[in-house]
Amino acid sequence: MSKKSIVKIGNKTLREKAERVYLDKITSPEIQQTIQTMSDTLAATSDGIGIAAPQIGVPLQIFIASEEALFERKKDETKNIKHHWKHFVFINPRVVKLSRKKKEDYEGCLSVPGKYGLVKRAEKITIRAYDEHGMEHTRGASGLFARLFQHEIDHLQGILFIDKAQKIITLLDHKKENPV
Repeated sequence: MSKKSIVKIGNKTLREKAERVYLDKITSPEIQQTIQTMSDTLAATSDGIGIAAPQIGVPLQIFIASEEALFERKKDETKNIKHHWKHFVFINPRVVKLSRKKKEDYEGCLSVPGKYGLVKRAEKITIRAYDEHGMEHTRGASGLFARLFQHEIDHLQGILFIDKAQKIITLLDHKKENPV
């Protein structure tokens, strides 16, 4: 396991635009190790469902989404059940389509512990990206999975959810890691 600490708000990497990954480098040991470290780090969180490379201090356009986000059920239902969720890898993601219909919902972030806020996002999104094998694919998403894609793509642009959020709240017990 190659877990890393998650970079917190105040670290300059979170505010920089991440660099594209050269296609011939995707299968390199360095990029593969970064992907593994991101996956291990995400798996070690209690509430996270996605992570972007800048959140582990690596300014590259890579994010990982947990399949857990496809199952929009209350956390309490699976709280004491340990799952080994599959992680989907997205390298150099580009938004192909966003729905006009938007939905406001609460978000949190592993890099902004203890804070949540209402963020308005497109209900559906289609992105084009490369996977960990260097294969280009197009993926559509709706609901929580669409919100996750938009949240992580924002990270790659140096944008945090608190930049877009309304009604930011701070939890008194912020020792737990936040979702998304």
